[in-house]
Amino acid sequence: MLNQYETTFILTPVLSEDDAKKAVSAYTDLLKSAGAELVHEEHWGLRNLRYPINKKTTGIYHLVEFKAPADAIKLLEIAFRRDENIFRYLTVRLDKYSIKYNEDKRAGKIGRKNNETAVANEKKEA
Repeated sequence: MLNQYETTFILTPVLSEDDAKKAVSAYTDLLKSAGAELVHEEHWGLRNLRYPINKKTTGIYHLVEFKAPADAIKLLEIAFRRDENIFRYLTVRLDKYSIKYNEDKRAGKIGRKNNETAVANEKKEA
């Protein structure tokens, strides 16, 4: 049985847009070759880091959601550790509630507008 995972990783900001796309493509290809099925990808682009990493204050963020066997995670994380262009990475196994939340978010049922309404309602109640 394949579990569903979500991996977010940060690439060094010195990469050009093309180099960043090649790196992301290499990791998605690695996942596919390990038997993974990609569910969703988001390229968040260049963002400020909360604290400097290797004297850099920005990084290129990318998120990949996929279904894969456990061995694929080991291969992916070994590749991340060997790549000097990867600052940080985090892989999380999604439970049924997380999967539903992600599906709803992609469908537009959950979003910033709904969050703002919920916050406004909470303030009225307080």
